[in-house]
Amino acid sequence: MEISNRYHSLNAAIYPWFEDQWQRVLRLHNDNHLPHALLLSGMPGIGKACLAEAIAGYVMCHQPLADSACGTCRSCVLLNSSGHPDLYFLRPEELGKPIKVDQVRQLTEFMHNTAQQGGYRVVVLEPAEGMNISAANALLKTLEEPGRDTLLILITHQLGQVMPTVRSRCQRLDCHTPLESVAVQWLVKELSVEPHEAEQLLKVVHGAPLAGLEFKKRGHQTLRADFLTALRDILRQRKTPLEVAGQFLKADFDLLLGWLQGLLADITRILLMGNDDLIRNKDMQKLLKGVAKNSTKDKIFTLADLVQSERFSLQRRLNPNKQLLLERILIDWSALVRA
Repeated sequence: MEISNRYHSLNAAIYPWFEDQWQRVLRLHNDNHLPHALLLSGMPGIGKACLAEAIAGYVMCHQPLADSACGTCRSCVLLNSSGHPDLYFLRPEELGKPIKVDQVRQLTEFMHNTAQQGGYRVVVLEPAEGMNISAANALLKTLEEPGRDTLLILITHQLGQVMPTVRSRCQRLDCHTPLESVAVQWLVKELSVEPHEAEQLLKVVHGAPLAGLEFKKRGHQTLRADFLTALRDILRQRKTPLEVAGQFLKADFDLLLGWLQGLLADITRILLMGNDDLIRNKDMQKLLKGVAKNSTKDKIFTLADLVQSERFSLQRRLNPNKQLLLERILIDWSALVRA
């Protein structure tokens, strides 16, 4: 791994929905009860990485204030500029690839070195579920004997996929999805939008504020609109599943499948509740009601299970044939309202 990938300036932020988690870490640190390893768990897009970096900045500060790093000591200056030699970031070398055992071995070498600035050495590893088995096993030794004034912060988006032996050696810090009112208020301020727009955006990204921010800034609303239109065209037999699969071959498949999974969840809500009061995709209300009326629970549940399974395969980097994957799913989508 390149040195530049190991060290960089912090993006430390304490979002309002993480105030309880932050105060818990402060208490542990001030009472000298901070564990050698924290496991931050929660859905993607809620700001866990920023929380991890804020924790790193606080414990490495030489003159911490009551609830924040001082920002002026030598350690803070390094953390907020080119990077700190005692802070190590460990992530996959390529997007979508696992964290490999050689990367963990390099980390072990770092852990055996003396802190260059005195105080803590901190490692931020993300995602914890991204380690292959060999890498996870190699990390166990470090988790068992991390050394003095050492903190490992593991971040996971899928707690159930983290090896039990790794989980058991960390103290969990559960990071929950914020209350809708809090998240809406934050998005209104960050994006300068009306509350109703922020609320709808939040529903699309399943309540994850930073995912909503990214969604808006990257222009994903256009991709989503095109994909939802294509799904509608399939049901109306204006396009075939194979045509649509070819149309979106270069798109982010996890995004596409996430949106489709959200539609299926809404259809399920309509089927089970008998109304559409709780659906998230309000802009697709007419289509959702039509599918719910003309399909069956078995078809909906079967397709929802398939989408979830294929998303799991993508996230676990099992390298499926993406075109065949999308064609299969869209063929089943087309069959939802047919005999």
